Amino acid sequence: MGTWVRQHIAAIGDAFGHVIKTPGSFAMNVLVVAIALMLPIAGLTLLENIRPVSAQLAVEPEISVFLTMDTARDNATALATPIREILQKNDRNAKSAKINFVPRENALADLKGKTGLSDALTTLGQNPLPDAYVLTLSGFQDATDAMQVDTIAEQLKALPGVESVQVDSDWVKRLAALLHIAHLMLLFLAATLAIVVVAVVFNTVRLQVLTQHEEIAVAKLVGATNAYIHRPFYYTGALLGLCAGAVALSVVAFGLSPLNQVIAELAKLYASEFQLQPLNWIITLALLALGAALGLIGAVLSVRRHLARLT
Repeated sequence: MGTWVRQHIAAIGDAFGHVIKTPGSFAMNVLVVAIALMLPIAGLTLLENIRPVSAQLAVEPEISVFLTMDTARDNATALATPIREILQKNDRNAKSAKINFVPRENALADLKGKTGLSDALTTLGQNPLPDAYVLTLSGFQDATDAMQVDTIAEQLKALPGVESVQVDSDWVKRLAALLHIAHLMLLFLAATLAIVVVAVVFNTVRLQVLTQHEEIAVAKLVGATNAYIHRPFYYTGALLGLCAGAVALSVVAFGLSPLNQVIAELAKLYASEFQLQPLNWIITLALLALGAALGLIGAVLSVRRHLARLT
């Protein structure tokens, strides 16, 4: 066990030694890989800030149920019972749902008072508005819960005397769809740029192999094993990916400050204090590990492709 540890420590020392010998080349490679990592990290930062906001929206969808003009008042008021039954069947918080019956004359009075069209509506001679129910559903904490409204609306449409049903939660579903599309685009972008990272590390290790081929040949002659020879290159690739990930995370984190100044001005218009926050330490460590893993993959592929010819 001690020998194995010493060999890995020696390999890590060799990897750092190569970095010290060619700092300019290593720094340029780190910069190239960091640029490739910045886009998905920035996208992930944005989504991680939007996700809790969208998930914590106080969603209280309203359903407006408009009855036919020829529905008798007694029949209209009697619909409250089947409406409540539909809510109890589909909404786990049906007890807290509000069912408000709006007589047509009240609706007309409200319309006159709010729109200033009193004279125009009076000239119609008769009330053009039907009786209606306004249902306010509570307990919908995110877009997924709000999807249940469609099921409720379809069942309400089937009730006798119902002319139409209007749901105002479409914006919630649009937000959920947009976030889903953004996640898919981010995954595609991350996968594409991961290939770029692997390719850069692959080429970097290839150049390192070509530069050190004489040293490798001598080491092989004195009895060095393939694992011993390959190991420093693996650590070099992992170190490159790790450093690039750290640079990308740092640039994105520092870039949030000027961006938040612009966001603060916009948020004031909506009486909000929304600010973009850096990624938490768990995600940060995971991204650093991912960067090191991509560098290691590129190094392993390059070693198997080029170093095997010499060893």
